[in-house]
Amino acid sequence: MNRLAGVTSPYLLQHADNPVDWWPWTPEAFEEARRRNVPVLLSVGYSACHWCHVMAHESFEDQATADYLNEHFVSVKVDREERPDVDAVYMEAVQAATGQGGWPMTVFLTPDAEPFYFGTYFPPEPRHGMPSFRQVLEGVRQAWDGRRDEVGEVAGKIVRDLSQREISHQGDRPPGEPELAQALLGLTREYDPQRGGFGGAPKFPPSMVLEFLLRHHARTGAEGALQMARDTCERMARGGVYDQLGGGFARYSVDRDWTVPHFEKMLYDNALLCRVYAHLWRATGSELAQRVALETADFLVRELRTAEGGFASALDADSDDGSGRHVEGAYYVWTPAQLRDVLGDDAELAAQYFGVTEEGTFEHGRSVLQLPQSEGVFGAEKIASVRERLLAARGARPAPGRDDKVVAAWNGLAIAALAETGAYFGRPDLIEAALGAADLLVRVHLDEHARLARTSRDGRAGANAGVLEDYADVAEGLTALASVTGEGVWLDFAGLLLDHVLARFTDPETGALYDTASDAEQLIRRPQDPTDNATPSGWSAAAGALLSYAAHTGSEPHRTAAERALGVVTTLGPRVPRFIGWGLAVAEALLDGPREVAVVTPALDDEKAVALYRTALLGTAPGAVVAYGTPDGEEFPLLAGRPLVGGEPTAYVCRDFTCDAPTTDPERLRTALSG
Repeated sequence: MNRLAGVTSPYLLQHADNPVDWWPWTPEAFEEARRRNVPVLLSVGYSACHWCHVMAHESFEDQATADYLNEHFVSVKVDREERPDVDAVYMEAVQAATGQGGWPMTVFLTPDAEPFYFGTYFPPEPRHGMPSFRQVLEGVRQAWDGRRDEVGEVAGKIVRDLSQREISHQGDRPPGEPELAQALLGLTREYDPQRGGFGGAPKFPPSMVLEFLLRHHARTGAEGALQMARDTCERMARGGVYDQLGGGFARYSVDRDWTVPHFEKMLYDNALLCRVYAHLWRATGSELAQRVALETADFLVRELRTAEGGFASALDADSDDGSGRHVEGAYYVWTPAQLRDVLGDDAELAAQYFGVTEEGTFEHGRSVLQLPQSEGVFGAEKIASVRERLLAARGARPAPGRDDKVVAAWNGLAIAALAETGAYFGRPDLIEAALGAADLLVRVHLDEHARLARTSRDGRAGANAGVLEDYADVAEGLTALASVTGEGVWLDFAGLLLDHVLARFTDPETGALYDTASDAEQLIRRPQDPTDNATPSGWSAAAGALLSYAAHTGSEPHRTAAERALGVVTTLGPRVPRFIGWGLAVAEALLDGPREVAVVTPALDDEKAVALYRTALLGTAPGAVVAYGTPDGEEFPLLAGRPLVGGEPTAYVCRDFTCDAPTTDPERLRTALSG
């Protein structure tokens, strides 16, 4: 029986034709293991995961391995992007037991879903001190058949240890100036001044830390914070981690220099980085930041937008190299000979400009395109022509696969990025794309009780419930969209989602947040993690969305919940600032107010009003919210009781609904929002 045939996950569908008798994560799978008295193999991955593909080809497509699995195990396949709760719980166990984690994640469970043996990728033959996958299977089977009591004791101890792990935070005491200063100092110590970024290889784009640095500079004027953000952004944009032809960022760099990426492209990375570069331009006017923000936005719309208006999750790292083999990076890398084939006499210039050498910077003499030199040396017109021809030639290559499921949280991040980038640079098409994604989330993901589905595909909602990051990131995106469009209905939807955050994800006693709702499926542990990983943690994202909503509406419960949630940043910010960047960014907004800007106008298309509105959107005050409309407009609470001054469009800058003197002058408004 092919139990994966009807699922919405492209990752599970990739395994639907394996000879392994896969089950999705369901109660029936564990009932089957109990009936047969066999352990469960839990295999967790995602569609753009290179080593997941490798292990699938080596082991799960192998008939002999499949026969052994089918006889002695119940095999459960999970898409970590559809079930982040399952992934988080068992990844915590893997990391606690082995000191490391990753995907594919391989965990052996009792029929009660209790883990007792762990790993990640296992090769088909013993290699580099690792046992083969078949050896692991045989060892687990022997332990299950011959030492069942010992297996049960190990599983029970692991579950007890996990259940005792509690998040320590300072309740309703949010971080103040000392904690944020300590966090900045910690980042300075870990900063790589030669290459930008933090730490060594592999090096990940630190998008959430960059947001904190930009906000900290905006609030305090600290030049060191801006310098770290600006230099990191420039080095990433000039490196191979950025797609120099098509725009958009790869997941990470395998080296410290941003030269060779792991080539998968994720929606969440590009949404977060698009917003970072737009905010860097807003702070500095950098032409490079503007170009990268717009190219990344265009990449999102061109390559990840689905027919239904949402945004697909990822592009694979691997693609056909032209010989029928799937090879990592094949779509993106070049040799000098390939440049000559496409560019003729311009090939030498392109090789210099993009850093393509005979030796190569990647495997087999191939190079990842970089920008070691500035465009001015070669001439903008010539470089534009070279780029256009190379991009067209690359488009004829077999393209990487696309995971076209729509994840609610990541679409929330994309909505915020596209709405703001479109507003900053006069690109209404990007705002329209943000509106299309928001419409899809409301139509397809949101049920009649305002509960979110985690994913959809082809316009059909998946069966998995949204987790905290879904509610928080979608609320964040809709709040940003409301500010950019002046359409308060998006703020109303954000409020509905945040009501669920308060009612179903928040501990009423402590203000702590959980990643799953109180009425969600019960796992061996209720997942709870305030630290950022590839995306803002649901905890930090919820704090930010609650704070923005409170600034828009004056809601004391939402502000109090945000402040209590930020207590964890008081504890973790000075200790591990790299891993709680979004929490630090939200804390900057709290210390600044955040500022509430109301722009009232007699007519929405009034030129003076539009100038004030644009000035408000371009203000750098951390976390500022903007409302735009007529004085009697009921869509935004911020507009209530804000009269025109002399009949002219007027801006009010407020904190906690207490306002400075109103102004009709964009320059005065700019000054009020820049310090």
